This record gives sequence, structure tokens and C-alpha cells, in this order.
Amino acid sequence: MPFILSPSRPRARRVTAGLATGLLAAAVVAGPAVAAPKPIALDLSTAGVAEVQAGLASRSFTSEALVQAYLERITAVSINGPHLNAVRAINPSALADAKALDAERKKGTLRGALHGVPILVKDNIDVAGMPTTAGSVALANSYPAADAPLVTELKKAGAIIIGKTNLTEFANFMTNGMPAGYSSLGGQVLNPYDASQTPSGSSAGSGSAGAAGLATLTVGTETSGSILSPARANSLVGVKPTVGIASRTGIIPISATQDTAGPMTKSVYDAAALLTAMTSIDPEDPATAANPSDAADFTAALSDSALVGKRLGFVASTTDPVYTASLDALRAQGATLVPVTVGGSTAPSILTLEFERDLNAYLSRLPENAPMDTLSDIITYNSANAPAALKFGQTLLTDSEAVDLDDPAQQAQYVAARDTGLTQSRAAIDSVLAANDLDAIVSNSGTTGVGARAGYPSVIVPSGYSEANRRPSGVVFLGTAWSEASLLGFAYDFEQATKAWQSPQNINPSLFRCTSVVPVSEWDSSCTTTEVKPGKGKQ
Repeated sequence: MPFILSPSRPRARRVTAGLATGLLAAAVVAGPAVAAPKPIALDLSTAGVAEVQAGLASRSFTSEALVQAYLERITAVSINGPHLNAVRAINPSALADAKALDAERKKGTLRGALHGVPILVKDNIDVAGMPTTAGSVALANSYPAADAPLVTELKKAGAIIIGKTNLTEFANFMTNGMPAGYSSLGGQVLNPYDASQTPSGSSAGSGSAGAAGLATLTVGTETSGSILSPARANSLVGVKPTVGIASRTGIIPISATQDTAGPMTKSVYDAAALLTAMTSIDPEDPATAANPSDAADFTAALSDSALVGKRLGFVASTTDPVYTASLDALRAQGATLVPVTVGGSTAPSILTLEFERDLNAYLSRLPENAPMDTLSDIITYNSANAPAALKFGQTLLTDSEAVDLDDPAQQAQYVAARDTGLTQSRAAIDSVLAANDLDAIVSNSGTTGVGARAGYPSVIVPSGYSEANRRPSGVVFLGTAWSEASLLGFAYDFEQATKAWQSPQNINPSLFRCTSVVPVSEWDSSCTTTEVKPGKGKQ
């Protein structure tokens, strides 16, 4: 059954006049004043959940000190320095939340595996006390009434939401041709591995922030490629889970049929720990009713022998030597590889058909003083504030507004496209798995679209860097519905065997050289002799 939020109340159309308030909200990204933290015994560029928890347990540092350190790092490389622009807003309660969790730890009370761990979430996910903007100036002051259930689950596990990441506006469903990582409210995200290259996908900010170590963990969302693609571009582990494994209530949508949130992390263990915390059953999201993983601990599935005796189909690619080496690594770990071809669906896309319906359902649940009530309000606002709102246009918004699912003919066409797309995409994957007796399918990102259309899970894991330019590469493991545990196990075995991941500070040191995240002792002469003052040349 497709996920459709039922409206909580009818509201009249209301368009916020003027842009000044929105721009003011966009400017306040740094949150409360943060004192320079004392150095902590942790390398934030590489630290994962295990390292953070070890330091907290040993009292080497507190969660409050850790949050302060991350906020300083965000200032150094996202706001200042190379200006990655990956973080759009800081949670004003982050330090207070950290302090409260420190107090609980001191009393011997731990909420869960993520107790005291700082997390950044994509800015299409509701966090109480923060606007949920999808990167749109029209939604700059759109505050939800409460946390999204996904955020509630993260907090139950002890996570600290320290802020929100920038994204491609409306999760890349604003217009054709918009650069990945650009939004009218947040500006352009940069890729820390190569600032000349796209950060990719709509979860670009989560990818860039995760790679640069601006939080221990980051959360993205995907409709088709928006976790897997930025995870590849930013050398992260990305999990696009089965649709329904995590609640979508309180997340600005594109498509009830294909949307999902998922982890974006530096390691498979971290992805498994984060997915464990995200998984739930939500009565308001019917897709979660069939979720068999509500009580699962995905870290228990991780093994460095998970690939032994497994049969993996692989989609051939002759353009990436890193991928070829990855296939050899899978064989060396004991997997049998079978060449396969995975088809797709001939049905037309349903994203334009579902967007207005699902966005309006989200907007209808906001408080009475919310600035926008409908997609039409947003389009009108954008048109009235075109210099700020419409650098690249809004063709996908207007195309979606033209859809009328109350028209019987259009409704019938939509249902046929939705059902045919699901049936054909799932059959394309399941038939290959069954016919070849496979445990999963491996690709060089070539299965991203069919997996998304089917609502099936994929896990991407870093596999290395191009010899020519050091740009990241990744291997994608695709499976049938609810096979996350197996896919994470395969990805973990591959990760442990290859040890491919490296931080952007190592791969692309020039971007970080003269910033405060690098010790002054490591600066070269250019960091101290090329200071430029306004209106003057080099000093």
C-alpha cells in the first residue's frame, strides 16, 4: 500500500509576503555562540561510533565537549575555510542535549548504542525547534510541531541531533538541470574530495558533512539515487533501505512509493548501528506495517567471513579499474561471481504524479502559522521572489501542479504506472536472484535506478580512488526486500578485506591545509605568508 499522509486539517491558501524573513532565517546557520573547545583525544576526521563510545565510556571527553568540537569543526570547514557549505543550520539545543546525556551517563543510564553520539540529518526531516526547509527560501520559516518519528527513534537511542545538512532543493525535484547540492536557501555544497566535482545526489550535504567529519553520523534520504550517489561521490557507506524499514512521517516527500531515509557513514559498522536505531513501525506510515526488522540489531550481522560460499551476480563494467579490482577482492573473500544483466521497468516515472499529493499532505500537518499550505503557494512565492528563489527555475514543481489525481483518467494512468513499475522492477531483481541462485547483486552503481523503483535495499561501500585523480569509487550490493542484514554483512566483509576508505584530508589535503582542523605544525609557508586583506594584495 502506498504511503500517503492523511491531512490533519484543511487550511486556506496563504502566501507569505516578501523575502526578508526567509533570508534572515537562512543567514542564521551558526546557532548559539560556541566557545572554542578544549582539544579532545579523538580524530574527528576518522572517528566512528566505536571510537566515540570508547572515549565517552572512559571519560576521556564528554558528549558536551564532543559536540563543541564538532561545532568548531563545522565552523572551520563548512562555514569558513574551504566553505564546504554542507551544514545549513545548527540545532540550538545541541549543547543542552549533550549535557543532559552526559548527566544520564554519569548516573549509569544509557539510552542505547548511540548514547551521546552527534548526528546531522538532512534538512527535509522534521526536528522540533528547527525549520524544515528542503533548501527552499519559501520554507525558511516553516517549523514543524514535533520531531519526525525517525528523529524520535534516534533520540531514543541516545543520539544528539546537532544540526541539519544542506541539500539539493526539494531533494532534487525542483527543476531539470539544477546542480547537485544547490538550494536557493542554502547555496552550493562542495565535495571535500574534489571541490571541482559534484557532491552528487540530493543528500549532497549529508555526504559532504559525513566525509569531512562534521558529525559522527549523517542521515540522508533517497527517492532514486540520492543516498547511493552522494555516498559514492563522497566516499561513504550509504544504505538505501527497503521502503518501509524506517518511518517517512515528518519528512518532506517526493514519492510515497519510493521515498526512504537511510544512513550515510564512514564505515559499515556505523551504518549498521545507525540503521538499527532508525528502524521502527509507524502507524502513520503504512509501509512500515510489514517491517520485520523493527527489533533487529544490524551490527550482529557483520562478519569478516560473510562472503565465504556466497553467490553474487555482478553487472559488468569496463570503465572503472577500481571496480574490476573490487570484483577480484570479492572472489578472494570466498564469493562466487556470476555475470548478470538486470533490467528495469517500461512504466513511466511516477514522481511527478505523486509529488503534489504527498507534499500537500506533509504541509497540511504543519502548525496553523506555517508559511506555506500547498505546492501552489510555494510556486506563487517563488515566482514573486524569483531573483532569490528561481536561479534554475521550477519546472518540476509546475509540472507536478498540473497533475490532477481527482480526474479519473489521470488517476487510472497513475495507478497503472505505479503498479506496473513496482511489479516489473521487483521481478527484474528477484528473477535474476532466483535464476542464478544468488545471494545478492553487485554493481558499479548500475542498479541504483531499478533498486529504487522496486523499493528494495542497496548498500554502497567505498572501494578505492581513481589513480588518475583520486576521485572516489564504490561497490553497490543490491538485494530483495528486507535483506539489509545480509547486504551489510557482505559490505562489511569487503570493507575489512580492502580497507579502502581514506578521509578527504588525506586524499585532498590542499582543501584543508590552512584550516584549523590541521595542526599549525603541519602548515606550510603558504598558510602564513599569503594572507590577503580587503582591498590589498598579498602581505
